[in-house]
Amino acid sequence: MKPIATKKVMVKKMNRSQNKKKKHNIIVTFFIAIYNIIDRILITPISRIIFKITDKLKNNSNKIEKILNRPNILLYLALVFAITMFFLVDREVINLVQNEAEVIANQPVKVLYNEEAYVVDGLVDNVDIILTGNKSAIYLAKQLGNHEVVLDLTDYKPSNSSYRVKLTYNQTVDSIKYKIDPTYVTVTIKNKVSKLYAISYELLNEDKLNEKLSVENVELSKSEVVVKGSEDALNKIATIKALIDLNNTDYSDAGTYETNNIPLVAYDEKGNLLSNVEIVPSTISATVTLDTYKATVPIKVLATGTLVTGKAISTVTVNGTTNYSVDIYGEKSVVDSITSVPVTIDVNGLGNSGSKSYNVTVSKPAGVRYISETSAKINISFDDEKQKTINIPSSYINSRNLDSNLTPNFPPESNSIAVQVKGVESVINEITEDNITAYIDLTGYTVGDHEVDLRIESDDPRITYVVSSKVKIKIT
Repeated sequence: MKPIATKKVMVKKMNRSQNKKKKHNIIVTFFIAIYNIIDRILITPISRIIFKITDKLKNNSNKIEKILNRPNILLYLALVFAITMFFLVDREVINLVQNEAEVIANQPVKVLYNEEAYVVDGLVDNVDIILTGNKSAIYLAKQLGNHEVVLDLTDYKPSNSSYRVKLTYNQTVDSIKYKIDPTYVTVTIKNKVSKLYAISYELLNEDKLNEKLSVENVELSKSEVVVKGSEDALNKIATIKALIDLNNTDYSDAGTYETNNIPLVAYDEKGNLLSNVEIVPSTISATVTLDTYKATVPIKVLATGTLVTGKAISTVTVNGTTNYSVDIYGEKSVVDSITSVPVTIDVNGLGNSGSKSYNVTVSKPAGVRYISETSAKINISFDDEKQKTINIPSSYINSRNLDSNLTPNFPPESNSIAVQVKGVESVINEITEDNITAYIDLTGYTVGDHEVDLRIESDDPRITYVVSSKVKIKIT
């Protein structure tokens, strides 16, 4: 039994030895293959380059040749180059295959649904597409694809609940990944209904119109339009307006103009634009009549502040005349309501000198589009102040701001109110009770007996009115 066991041990040892030799041969063969590859790819090309360099470097050719003739030098150089390349690739200094990401921004969304029967809220107009992959694949995808993003709602029905629906993209290159931002949208689908609405108009860019022109009349081609949308959206509509843009080169002179393709829009009661309704038709025509309307009104000089004691304003001139007027342009209703153009001067502490000059700006009253003068020179002169007393009969006193259901009554003892008039003698001599506008402000007064301040309405800076007593009235 022992000889047999010995033989088995010997056989095992021989097998192990053969296996070691095989492994050794495989390793040797592997390194020989690597050496051959390095020799073919690196050593031979490098040797040729070095040979050419040494051929040119005559002085050092012998030294370099001796070094390169050593059998291990080229192997060492090849290993150094191989390790360097491995290090560069491993550290991603050199990327053989580089992944990148690129965003295709603001791509339109194509929505598929029955537009005649349904209204969809919550849609997005544009999305971003993020492409990820190697640079060449991304470039190919950008060149080949039309980047159509689709929201397919064909299988969805109207409901009071919302749907969360995924957007889809027609990917053209399989080797890249894509993501849509946003990926999902939440929409509400409702049945479309229609109603009739009256149309009004709104003038846009009126400040761009010739300042001497104004809109006299606008006649729309339609008085009503059909508006389609969900029941909720239609209930929010407060008005439908035609937006007439006056920034039009055709509107150069007074006359009548036919204007087409005027857009129609819907507003809610707060003036917010409603975009989720459909107006049929979406545009209309209009006849716009432009006219020039003007009026000539005087410049009224108003004074603030208090003169020195004993002095008053004797004369006021505007551009050298006591009754200087300007032309104002605008809509007839606005222009007709304006009786004068006010300018204000400060006279506080003045009066000792004989006169004072001002250069003032003449501002357009509200609603006026153009004024013939925007500046003026005002001269005022001073003289000694005089005064006199004028009794205002109660019949000359007006009441203002009293409730229409109430009536003011002046008691018999209140036949008149004394008013002190101050100014230069030549001015106050022309003032009578007929020239004075006296009134009482009864805002907030109710039934009963009251004493109320008398007020004088005056636009003449040369005159000052002083009232020392109150008006007694009985409200019934």
